[in-house]
Amino acid sequence: MYAIIETGGKQYKVESGDVVYVEKLNAEADSEVTFDKVVALGTDDGFKAGTPYVDGATVTAKVLKNGKAKKVVVATYKPKKNEKRKLGHRQPYTKVEISAINA
Repeated sequence: MYAIIETGGKQYKVESGDVVYVEKLNAEADSEVTFDKVVALGTDDGFKAGTPYVDGATVTAKVLKNGKAKKVVVATYKPKKNEKRKLGHRQPYTKVEISAINA
């Protein structure tokens, strides 16, 4: 059984036991989170798509940790204008382990 969930403006295909990096959630480590925006479900009986979400379907997950990704360096440059700039960005994330898919 698998589910396609939506969180942080992105969609993820998850199964029970998967470890997924999602956009930062407002949850502490070792806590439970519930994703109720289930876009689609794939079961042994078949495929069920939501309009826009599947009614009554949830995915529960355990938060493993919150962190920041590796630094992405952004450099801008304008020739002949003596204008240059260097920036760095670290995107925050939440690492979750999918514990159950409730259809």
